Amino acid sequence: MALERIAIQEEVYDFLAGPNSEQIVAFRPSESAQERMRYLLSTNREGALTLEERDELDDNIRLEDMMRVLKAKARQYVK
Repeated sequence: MALERIAIQEEVYDFLAGPNSEQIVAFRPSESAQERMRYLLSTNREGALTLEERDELDDNIRLEDMMRVLKAKARQYVK
C-alpha cells in the first residue's frame, strides 16, 4: 500500500496558530502523520528514500526538534 504524503508541517503550523501552554504540552501529531514518519524512518534505514522523501524527513526532524523546545518552554508556564 502506497502511503500518501502527509503535510506534517501543515498540521504543526495549523496547531501553532493559537494554542495555550497546556495545549502545546499535550500536542501529538495525528495517527496518519505518525504513520508517515514511521514509513520515512523505516525507508531511510533501508537506504531507499527518494530525494523528495529525504527532504521531507529532514523537514520533519527539524519540526520535531522545534516542538521539543516549544514544549519544554510551555511546561514552564503550566507548572
